[in-house]
Formats: sequence, structure tokens, C-alpha cells
Amino acid sequence: MGLLDDKVVLVNGGSQGVGAAIARAAVREGAIVSVTGRRPAPGEELVAELTASGGKAMFIRADLSDAEQARTAVGDVVAAYGRIDCLVNSAGLTSRGTLLDTTPQLFDQHIAINLKAPFFAMQAAVADMVSRKSPGTIVNIITSSAHGGQPFLAPYVAAKAGLIGLTRNAAHAHRWDRVRINGLNIGWTATEGEDATQKTFHGADDDWREEAAAKLPMGKLGQPDEIADFVVFLLSERSGVVTGSVIDWDQNVLGGLD
Repeated sequence: MGLLDDKVVLVNGGSQGVGAAIARAAVREGAIVSVTGRRPAPGEELVAELTASGGKAMFIRADLSDAEQARTAVGDVVAAYGRIDCLVNSAGLTSRGTLLDTTPQLFDQHIAINLKAPFFAMQAAVADMVSRKSPGTIVNIITSSAHGGQPFLAPYVAAKAGLIGLTRNAAHAHRWDRVRINGLNIGWTATEGEDATQKTFHGADDDWREEAAAKLPMGKLGQPDEIADFVVFLLSERSGVVTGSVIDWDQNVLGGLD
């Protein structure tokens, strides 16, 4: 038996990167998976891959910067399958900005994707779980940068730090509903999005991953499939009663100094 047999799972931002890896792992563990994304091509390609392997999957086109679309995506899952058992908020915006050069528009973009979308997706998912009096699980993909981060991540850090507080608040509020809500502070991860970010904002060459890996303790960046396995564990009953936890999934030790 899989860890998520017959569970209905929605992965927001699931058409590529960490989200796609989570979708693959969830299907492997027996889940019925829906993924959201702004661009149909990668989302539909992923769904074709998942269904070709015998899984059950659906793509929902959604711009999560619009809170109503974040809620509607949950509604689409409930309409299709009668319920939602698990939610993963994996969508993220990492465009750069410092305290001094961030515009109100850039700040609002980060809040919309990194905080507002998870809030209203959780609102809709928890409402379904509570209305059915059924337990459920949610995992929010956050970031180790939420503890402070680099100067050029000011709006990103502000929004993701808010998501840490939201994760704990919602977990506390709905513990008696048996809705478990946890977060994962992931570190530097090898994804398509990170490749674009490094090249766009930092002038990186094609071999930036190898150069970065050589400077990291474990000799590699975080891998999406490894993160996905951890997320599936948190979504599943194997993670027991844990709720309100925000786990640092990184190879740098907070507070450690050389």
C-alpha cells in the first residue's frame, strides 16, 4: 500500500520544480493528484506523464496571484472528486529586491503569491475538511531564508516569514478538527526556476550548479525528489500527530558559526 492511497491531493504550483516532484511522489504513493499552474503546456505535459504511468491526475490552470483563483482551484478539485484530503502550497515568487529598491508593486507581487495565495487556498481546503468532519493535511513549502535571508530577498523574506506564522496559527486553530498543517523551510534547491533566477539576476553560466555544489557541505544542492519524499511523509498518516511544525530542510545549520 502507498502512503497516500486514494487521497485527493492538490499541489499548487505543481507543474514544474519542487511542485512537480511532489506530484510525482504523491501519485507513486497512490494519491489522486491535481496540480495548478499558469501555463497549460508544462501542466498538461506533467499530467500526461502521470496518467501514462497509471496514475490519476488533473491540471488546473490558475494564476494564484488572484486569491479568488486560489480558492476556485480547491473548488475545482472538490467538484471533480467530491473532497480534498491534502493540500501542498508550493508556488513561489523569488524575484529580487532589497529594502531600499523594492517597489510597492514588487512587494505586492510577493505577498500575493507567497502569502495571500496559500492563505486562501488553505481557507477553501480547510472549509471542505471541516464541513465533512474529516481529517486532512496541509504542507506549506516555505524557505530557510525566512529566518533572515540575503539582502536582495527582502520582499520574499517578508512574505515567507508571514507564511510561517500563518502555518502555525492555522494548525493551532484547526487541531481539534484533526487538520494537520506543517511547513518545510527548504534551502537552495536545483529547479528550473532556480536556474532561470541565477541566470536572470546573477549572470550565472550553464555550469553554475556544479560551482555551487562544490561550495556546499553535502556537495550538492537540495534535490526536488528528496524534498518530495519528505512532503509525502508529512501529508501521510505515517507522520503521526505532528502539526504546527515548521521544519528546516537544509544543509546549513542555523546558529552555527565558523
